[in-house]
Amino acid sequence: MSWIFHFACGLLMAFGLGVSGMTDPSKVKGFLDVTGAWNPALAFVMAGALAVNILMHQIAARRKKPLLDQDFFKPSRVSIDWRLIAGSAAFGVGWGLGGYCPGPGLVSLAALTGGQFGPLVFVAGMIAGMWAFKVKKI
Repeated sequence: MSWIFHFACGLLMAFGLGVSGMTDPSKVKGFLDVTGAWNPALAFVMAGALAVNILMHQIAARRKKPLLDQDFFKPSRVSIDWRLIAGSAAFGVGWGLGGYCPGPGLVSLAALTGGQFGPLVFVAGMIAGMWAFKVKKI
């Protein structure tokens, strides 16, 4: 039954990404272009997401267990190592070059129209990267 809740959360996030325009790579690239025609729209989206996250984290911290599971799942590793830094750098470079990160890339792929193949190339590369990580155990 919890899959319905997961699906609804994903649908809500996809809707929010679409409404905020974050599926448009030019908005993302405009945010990253701090020396040119800077577009602060993404900063407002991030600030809104951060506010919701902080609020929900505070609410969850007061609970003994989650509503739809037996335990909270916390990261087993908390150190900063070369894998984290390299992965973050690759994510940032890919985001800056392509204008997509995983969420908006998947939403854009679902709404693929007008012969735009950017989302298809991005999602294919993302899947290939995940597969390579799993196979090579980087």
